[in-house]
Amino acid sequence: MTDALKLDGDTLIFADDQPPPVAPVAPVALAQWKILIVDDEEEVHRLTRWVLADFRFGDRGIEFLSAYSRVEAEGILRRETDIAIVLLDVVMEEDDAGLRLAHFIREDLDNAFVRIVLRTGQPGQAPEHEVIADYDINDYKAKTELTTQKLFTTVTTALRGYRDIMTIEASRKGLEHILDASSSLFEKRSMTQFIEGVVLQIQSLLHNHTGAVLCSLRANRVHPDDYEIVAASGLYSDKVGQVVGEVLPDAIIADISEAYRRRTNVFRDDRCAFFFQTRNYEASVVYVHGTEALHDVDRKLMEVFCSKIAIGFDNVYLFDQLAEAQKAIVYALARLAEHKDQETGDHVRRVETLSDNITSELLARRCFPELSESELVKHIGLASILHDVGKVGIPDAILQKPGRLDPDERAVIERHAGIGQSILDDAGHMVQGMNYLNVAAEIAGSHHEKFDGSGYPRGLSGDAIPLSGRIVAVADVFDALVSSRPYKKPWSRADAIAYIRGESGRHFDPLVVEAFLAVAEPKV
Repeated sequence: MTDALKLDGDTLIFADDQPPPVAPVAPVALAQWKILIVDDEEEVHRLTRWVLADFRFGDRGIEFLSAYSRVEAEGILRRETDIAIVLLDVVMEEDDAGLRLAHFIREDLDNAFVRIVLRTGQPGQAPEHEVIADYDINDYKAKTELTTQKLFTTVTTALRGYRDIMTIEASRKGLEHILDASSSLFEKRSMTQFIEGVVLQIQSLLHNHTGAVLCSLRANRVHPDDYEIVAASGLYSDKVGQVVGEVLPDAIIADISEAYRRRTNVFRDDRCAFFFQTRNYEASVVYVHGTEALHDVDRKLMEVFCSKIAIGFDNVYLFDQLAEAQKAIVYALARLAEHKDQETGDHVRRVETLSDNITSELLARRCFPELSESELVKHIGLASILHDVGKVGIPDAILQKPGRLDPDERAVIERHAGIGQSILDDAGHMVQGMNYLNVAAEIAGSHHEKFDGSGYPRGLSGDAIPLSGRIVAVADVFDALVSSRPYKKPWSRADAIAYIRGESGRHFDPLVVEAFLAVAEPKV
């Protein structure tokens, strides 16, 4: 029977599951505690340093700083923001210099973390009960009572308090950062953006990193060497799309394998591997290289973050699935209308792509300032697919007539714009807020309007025509011209572009035509 080893938490790792050996890493030296001695007597500085010369707390020694006046101490405290203790004399260049410095620390610097130990040789100048009541200090000692043992005890107690407060503060800041990072990530609405965001946010939570990768196990593969790198930065930014086993060093592969096999995070002194197990998405591991050794608080914070990210993977996956299902339904509705009109599904797809491209160009050109704040940019492509859905209400004999339509038939077919808008308006009101159905209704009812007011169904002109309708009008007409229809042969691309250019200001909005030409004409 194999022997079990107890690890952090309740996880048991068995002997035959141990990771392959990795090269030893030199231990990281912990920063020393900083103590500022503020006293105008040189002997006090010398004796304090001598008594505490071999002092250690939490495997860390002491770095002493010295100031001989209130003004000098203020300068040091402004520069050194990680001082743990101030051993502070009361009477120096002024009778209340120490008290004024204590006020400066708490009020002017807004430093609530440093422990202030007041030491005085003249207790009458600063009675203990008054000082404790009026000033935010942490201890009060008469110099005559500070024996070696009492100084040792005083410093130990102060450092313990400082350590605990800084641990709480680090946890608070870490959780705040995690909430900010999680909120930022959960705004991502595509798996690609989310995965890239995970790498960036983990890096921002860690220090001194030199590179990171996010890798996922390929379909139908079980060996960690088959992990594919789907996002990367720093040292590994050129590895995206490659297989872990082919491009990363053995030590890194060992960490990724261990994280995957144990379903847990792996921490080394200079690197980490974070495992994400989700309900709906494949298992993934983020490896970060060149980090500082993480303390227990940092590890727990990272584990909280990883649990949030696992939820995020599921949410983005479900959002992707919902978006795909929504798009499939929209395509089905569009195909229903096109089936009656003997068109192919390729028409609406091309209109979708061209509408998106024109909109992006308009946004880049800042032709319409309101566009940057509009939901149109997000919805226009999907909404444009339904521009002719109203044709479901038009008789097949008219839609499929191979010749020219007579005036009565033209009047009937023009009704499809109003039919489509009505259908989509009703559907759009079933969903709260601005959505693609609202935009689709706007497009269906306005994409046959003309800039000079000669279009239908309402004879709108200029800016009275919704911008969505003006954009899709160009995309729809251009694709109709270059496509084969029962009543015509396809035009050449050059002729169709020339027609759109010639109708600028009459049929089409000139600004939309300019954007169309920028994306439709070949770049020289």
